Amino acid sequence: MNTDEINANIGRRIRDLRNRNDLTQQELADRSELTKGFISQLENGQVSPSVETLMNLIEILGTTPADFFKEGDKEQVVFSAGDYFIKTDDAGNSRTWLIPGALKFQMEPLLVVIQPHESLDEDKPHTGEEFGYVLSGRISLYLGDKVYHVKAGESFYYRTEKDHRIANQSARPAKLIWISTPPMF
Repeated sequence: MNTDEINANIGRRIRDLRNRNDLTQQELADRSELTKGFISQLENGQVSPSVETLMNLIEILGTTPADFFKEGDKEQVVFSAGDYFIKTDDAGNSRTWLIPGALKFQMEPLLVVIQPHESLDEDKPHTGEEFGYVLSGRISLYLGDKVYHVKAGESFYYRTEKDHRIANQSARPAKLIWISTPPMF
């Protein structure tokens, strides 16, 4: 972010707070011992306030520096194909991360495609839980010394305290939604 963008951002935030407090530019200028012209230039991103002036304005406008500089509600809620990250291995199996940056969240949802007669790498025991829903095809879930067969329309859920892996022993690709917590990939 360059200086002009920073000034514009600060000015926008000052104007928004001033309006929320139902103050005119003149009233804010009077309370801060600044001129109306300076407040106008500040709100339009034409000047940079000193740190002291900015802190004074933030206090007058009833907020804190932490809240003033907080990025706001930029939380992404809806994700589309352009946001996804896809990794395909040599066998053609793919993992699609449906939520970019999921490592900062509690869950990590993936769309997984396992080619016929292929398997994903085995995971060693670790802290967490995993859930899956088979969208198409069939998979074999190896959990410790047990094998579970899961077909389209069925789901699975387990704690990751044992060695585990997923394989497709059929002649058609298998597709599933797989959610890990905490994120591991």
